[in-house]
Amino acid sequence: MRILITGGAGFIGSHLAQACLERGDEVYVLDDLSTGSAENLAPMQKDPGLCDRLFFTKGSILDRETLLELVGTCDQVFHLAAAVGVRYILDNPLESIRINIQGTDAVLSQCARFRKKVLITSSSEVYGKHLHAPLKETDDIVYGPTGKFRWSYAASKLVDEFTALAYHRNRGLEVITARLFNTVGPRQTGAYGMVIPRLVQQALKNEPLTVYGTGAQTRTFTYVKDVVRALLSLMDHPDAVGGTFNVGGTEEVSILELAQRIIKATGSSSEIRLIPYEEAFPEDFEDMQRRVPDISRIRELTGYVPKTGLDEILAEVIAYMRQAG
Repeated sequence: MRILITGGAGFIGSHLAQACLERGDEVYVLDDLSTGSAENLAPMQKDPGLCDRLFFTKGSILDRETLLELVGTCDQVFHLAAAVGVRYILDNPLESIRINIQGTDAVLSQCARFRKKVLITSSSEVYGKHLHAPLKETDDIVYGPTGKFRWSYAASKLVDEFTALAYHRNRGLEVITARLFNTVGPRQTGAYGMVIPRLVQQALKNEPLTVYGTGAQTRTFTYVKDVVRALLSLMDHPDAVGGTFNVGGTEEVSILELAQRIIKATGSSSEIRLIPYEEAFPEDFEDMQRRVPDISRIRELTGYVPKTGLDEILAEVIAYMRQAG
């Protein structure tokens, strides 16, 4: 099988590329390296059993000729290329909207042209400000005002989902949508606001762990290899076509408790410092207070359940960041 992964040099994309290579696929990666890194592909490029089936193109999904050639070459497409991270979205709002909406339409258009099955990755952000849990794929969407630019990312990913469904209904495109919930693991960077690598890095340096707000806000984290397994299971299942699926973990944890567990796991002497949102972010930021997925839909279809608990996830991230220095 020939697989195209847009955003394949990113954190999740590189793990997906590795899994596809290890099962014998040819993998074509398209990434502009705006938030991804060529270093994420280095383990595969150095592996003699994998490197001859990995093909990397530095470029944008908005480059029509490049995208046309790659989609035409491959059998299936995993579309992961997107603006990512709260900090990046707030700093680059126009580019984030452009990449997420125009880029996804470009990918879907070429997939429809060549009749290629495609999976697009969406985000738990699309649910907005819900406080109840767990979140189901059929839940209504609740956003804040347009003056809070945090919601521009959520809205752009929701448009991506509507666009994918429109291609499915009007053009017969085989498309699947996966809503990812706080994916974490080795190769993830804290540079764009990702909380676990940021807190682990602070703990390893014995610096104060900065927790925004009261720390009572909760998340459910998912190990990247569990996410990859879920994405592959959806792509391989014929009944997933036209569907939207939550992909996430099951253990809800407050950010304050997360920081405490990281201090314990690293043996750090760090303290925890609560930072008001207005000091950490621009005025147009607004946080989600709770984010827990209902994963019954993907479990019933594919048998997917996350295998890796939070303590094991933290151990993996800590070991990786210690080794990376």
